[in-house]
Amino acid sequence: MATGEHESDVVIVGAGCFGLSTAYHLLKRGYTKVTVLDRSPVLPAPEAASTDINKIVRSSYADIFYSKFTREALVEWKNTSEWEHCYHESGVLVLLTGEGSYGDLAFENDRALGVRTAHLPAGSTTLVPSDPSSPRLSSVVQNLLKDKSGYINQDAGWVHSSRAVELLLDKVKKLGGTIVPGKTVARLSKDSSGKTAGVKCADGSEYIAECVVLAAGAWTASAFPELKLEESCVATAQVVGKIQLTPEEGEAYRSNPVYLDLDSGFYMFPPNDENIVKCAIHAAGFTHRPDPTSASTPVFPISSSHSDDKDTSKGHFETAVPKAALEELRTGLTSTFPALANKPWAGTRMCWYTDSADEDWVIGFHPRDAGVVLATAGSGHALKFLPIIGRLMADAIEGKMPEELVKRFAFDRAQNDVPVSRPGKQQRKLNLDDLVTTD
Repeated sequence: MATGEHESDVVIVGAGCFGLSTAYHLLKRGYTKVTVLDRSPVLPAPEAASTDINKIVRSSYADIFYSKFTREALVEWKNTSEWEHCYHESGVLVLLTGEGSYGDLAFENDRALGVRTAHLPAGSTTLVPSDPSSPRLSSVVQNLLKDKSGYINQDAGWVHSSRAVELLLDKVKKLGGTIVPGKTVARLSKDSSGKTAGVKCADGSEYIAECVVLAAGAWTASAFPELKLEESCVATAQVVGKIQLTPEEGEAYRSNPVYLDLDSGFYMFPPNDENIVKCAIHAAGFTHRPDPTSASTPVFPISSSHSDDKDTSKGHFETAVPKAALEELRTGLTSTFPALANKPWAGTRMCWYTDSADEDWVIGFHPRDAGVVLATAGSGHALKFLPIIGRLMADAIEGKMPEELVKRFAFDRAQNDVPVSRPGKQQRKLNLDDLVTTD
């Protein structure tokens, strides 16, 4: 073997949600040569969307496949010997319209699966409106339901995502996986037939593998333009804001469920152990095309030069964000949590994801390169499946994935007809001159 060459059964590009979970499940199945490369010198990678203080864990999907899959993931999250106390079962309050909305369909699926739910008509004051002895809802939750109905998914909550990724990094290492930070993959290596047989890195090193898994998150399409992924896997930024509460405020909001309005898109978490609340708008997000005059220029995330903080110890990573997005968050707070609407931002961030048009993931072999397996298009809802999503990847690599899932997650699939959770919200172009850290 030439100097600088390494050999593995599987090389995984990206040490995020997809990449680490894939490595974990392959190692659990007996693979002995699994190498994970990541361009970030620090892991978890500060810019990864999963490096955050929290992500929602809810089975409230209009697509029952994801509802069922979440129920499987919850079994794992509740295993504190494996995942410590990353998962917090706060419940998730989902608003309803009664007109067949995404939330309405999610409610039907949750009830069909036996999820603990509580239907809350507009004006509800107790968890079970027909039972005066039922626990009273907090005044904050009562205000949220003043003019709207909803339901609480009691088998749901949120997970400390960056801590969970740290735990999975350790699990992969303990199982014998090799994780190499600070390793930028420059291009795919080809064998004599033109099939991918490994990767070449910017530092001149090469990793030979029987299978290359591309799990580079929002960087996947732009990093490998020869695969022409950008039309199906679009890098988009979602904007989040954080507010620091006082200890007294933290206690007042502590018992709240996650609030999720899929009509407006606004959602907010209860306080974490640092009394920080995070809010965002579930929308189509922002895109960045370096050459706006060229449709062939891939959409990819802005560089880390726009970042102010790289402390990932508790999931904190702050960036400048579009001013218009902060104004929209203020509007959302005013209509839902007015007591917080004028508090200063403790941090802002653009979370970069790869989105597919139908919000299904892209998992499986590239149709024109049998040496490449795609693990991307998380579409903003993959982290909740961190303990088990790699099982799908391992099945795909081994040719064991059920045919209906092969078709569902294929790169060149026809778009499914299940309602998406962000309908009617168009992607917006990111203007770097409009980025701010406060409003």
